[in-house]
Order: sequence, then structure tokens, then C-alpha cells
Amino acid sequence: MLVGTLQVEVHIPGATSLKEKRKVVRSMIQKVQHRFNVSIAELDGTDLWQRATIGVAMVGGSREYVERQLQYVLNYLEAEPRWNITEVEMDWC
Repeated sequence: MLVGTLQVEVHIPGATSLKEKRKVVRSMIQKVQHRFNVSIAELDGTDLWQRATIGVAMVGGSREYVERQLQYVLNYLEAEPRWNITEVEMDWC
């Protein structure tokens, strides 16, 4: 069994309040959970208006499978027009 993690830092230029930022982040978290069946949460930046750190975790039988699925998640997150990804980190346990 292998656990893959993905940490993505995003900048949300259109957010002018915490409420707007949370709306964008929660919406994407729900979409990713539903579409990819992974664990995902906002990890850091909860008190910042335009920044967020999102963590994704997935368990699988092979590194290739987990890496491919996490890449699909990353591609999906990159396609979101309401934010810009500033940093990505993928790791294995």
C-alpha cells in the first residue's frame, strides 16, 4: 500500500474578503472529492484573503496509479480560472 500526497498553494486574485475566498476553496474541494474520491482539505492560509494551501491524499496499490491519479487532480485544479497555482509539492509515504 502506498500513500501519495499533493500540496498545492493557490493565489485567488478576485477574492476581496475571507468569505469570497472560502466560497472558491470550498467549491473546488467539493468538486475534487466528488470527481476523484480523494481526501482533500484546506491546510493553511485560512485567515488570508487571497492565499490558500490545499492538501490532497490518496491510497493505492502502486506508485504509478497513485501518481497518475494525483496528476489528474492537479490538472483539474490548474484548470480552475478563479485562482493561480503558485507552488506544488508531491510526496509519498
